Amino acid sequence: MALADRIDGLLHEPTQVHDGGVDLTAAAVSRVTVPARVDFGGGELTGADREPVETRLRNPDDDYGWWNLDAGTYLVEYNESLSGDGEVLLQTRDAVRERGAFHPTLRTTSLDPVPFVVGGAGLLLKENARLSTVSLP
Repeated sequence: MALADRIDGLLHEPTQVHDGGVDLTAAAVSRVTVPARVDFGGGELTGADREPVETRLRNPDDDYGWWNLDAGTYLVEYNESLSGDGEVLLQTRDAVRERGAFHPTLRTTSLDPVPFVVGGAGLLLKENARLSTVSLP
């Protein structure tokens, strides 16, 4: 099974699927408002409270809005999901990294929200922007 066949929810396959893998798009951005807890045994493990970062339209007739992200750490959710067996390698797209933002590189079997770090003066991120690339390890 080709990698692209394992990705559900592609917005525009001709743009997202390429020789280097499959690009994933940003569906939602949230910020942590109440910290999570992580302990040794897991008995006190709790999730963090999050709130969505709202988008703004640059022009009233735009179809998609922009997230205005200040420097900091966020959680990003993807439009796409992963099916089938086996790990994929999830990496920040060069275009994003070169603009001062990144997420950790992960070997994963699911496309759960990932921590997304924005540096410097911040980042304007458009809804459905191609943020990450998955490839076979």
